[in-house]
Amino acid sequence: MHPTVFVAETATIVGDVTIYQNASVWFGAVIRGDADKIVIGEGTSVQDGVVIHCDANLPTMIGKRVVIGHRAVVHGATIADNVMLGIGAIILNGAKIGEYSIVAAGALVPEGKEIPPRSLVMGVPGKVVREVTGEEIKRITDGAQTYIERAKNYWRGIYK
Repeated sequence: MHPTVFVAETATIVGDVTIYQNASVWFGAVIRGDADKIVIGEGTSVQDGVVIHCDANLPTMIGKRVVIGHRAVVHGATIADNVMLGIGAIILNGAKIGEYSIVAAGALVPEGKEIPPRSLVMGVPGKVVREVTGEEIKRITDGAQTYIERAKNYWRGIYK
């Protein structure tokens, strides 16, 4: 784990897990690389209550500057760079989410589903409803930067 990673005291990280610089793992998150590897890219935020796991031969690969909303689940999936997973979103084994996509709060991306870049996914099961807008892409990048800065504030002890 890179020394610039913020890990909240109540987060749990076990097994084969690699987390790159300026990423953050927030309160109550669980990252279990006990069946295969998990990689979390630079500047990615794993928010409160998130569960990240994998199965044998199904690693979980999460790109750079991904915003993983509270209570989301990512299991054996691949998430490209600059993606936003809404609160409570569920991404299952073998699913792939393309760059600059948004998976809406509560959406379920089923096993093996491939989501093209710049897609907005909603519903259960998750379906692409349209292409994301420029404003939504800015929301993804701003959200990632917000959590990078928020983690720095925790490092400085501002919120203790």
